[in-house]
Amino acid sequence: MMQPVFIGSEIYRGSSYGVQHPLAIPRVPTVIDLCRAMGWLPRAQYRTSPRAKPLALQAFHTPAYITALQRAEAAGAVDPATRDRHQIGTLSNPVFPEMFRRPATAAGGSLLAADLIAQGGVVHNPGGGTHHGMADHAGGFCYLNDPVLAIKALLAQGLTRVVYVDIDAHHCDGVAAAFDGDPRVLMISTHEERRWPFTGALEDRAGAQAINLPLPRGTNDSGFAMALEQVILPAVADFRPQALVLQCGADAVTEDPLSRLALSNNAHWACVAALRDLSPRLLVLGGGGYNPWTVGRLWSGVWATLNGHEIPDRLPEPARAVLAALTWTRRRGDRPDYLIDTIRDAPRHGAIPDDLRRRVQILQARQRIWV
Repeated sequence: MMQPVFIGSEIYRGSSYGVQHPLAIPRVPTVIDLCRAMGWLPRAQYRTSPRAKPLALQAFHTPAYITALQRAEAAGAVDPATRDRHQIGTLSNPVFPEMFRRPATAAGGSLLAADLIAQGGVVHNPGGGTHHGMADHAGGFCYLNDPVLAIKALLAQGLTRVVYVDIDAHHCDGVAAAFDGDPRVLMISTHEERRWPFTGALEDRAGAQAINLPLPRGTNDSGFAMALEQVILPAVADFRPQALVLQCGADAVTEDPLSRLALSNNAHWACVAALRDLSPRLLVLGGGGYNPWTVGRLWSGVWATLNGHEIPDRLPEPARAVLAALTWTRRRGDRPDYLIDTIRDAPRHGAIPDDLRRRVQILQARQRIWV
């Protein structure tokens, strides 16, 4: 099996949704720079992401929507009718100079990944994971839906069992909509309860075979470990996937401004490590994440985990300098030293809410019925 492949692009460097937007921060460039500073990203394992062509995007998105994105990028504006229909030019999904090229590059990376793992393998595309995009409109900072496009490409290869696991703080409503009723896809999502987009309730069966586990506010590493060991891993093993797509959104950690979960990055890395050997094909995507230090550290650790690299307790100076150079206008108060001195968070264990235990038990009972 080939070494894991990292897919990146320089389009993310300097590209921003606007200075007031949560995605004003650098994310993929920080991961690239940090992994290179650690000696974890040799040229042989790096691929430059292509930009997906409009025809390839039509595997999920409507031609009218793709055209609207291209026209909005070229004009730098949208008319009211386009805004209402396609939900672009809004506060969440603004017009910005790369508003078609950047998401099309993320989609191209995930489509390339599907090709690379056709015969087996592992790919990390941290620019991907835009799981809120709908066929005809944008949603939740997501203009296109690269997880859906990647899964459709894997299914087009003839695969009949694909698992999609999503551990972002926000529910993957776009993926659920895309594969509703498709028995070839098992969708598993953990996400913060009562948070936008307000889908993915425990009883919500939208999606092919959907397992939704809403996490109570404040869920820590102990609670996530229970979800992983008692819900996610058994369900994946039972499905016997030919391919697995993991959306590894970084917004579920304590320091993220857009969620109220309390995970450390160890929880994400444990999930990556546990899923690594459950399928011959693995694609790990990025997703949410709105604190520049936590995102860069978490996704760099994902890459280290996929490659079996040891994560040191303290960073060497070149890697530390990458994190020390970051700035963030939303930061209030002093920046904790650990955000630039280390990659690994201190574990955040603690009590598990009774509500979470009850939901896990319900899903376990439901899984026994399915099996």
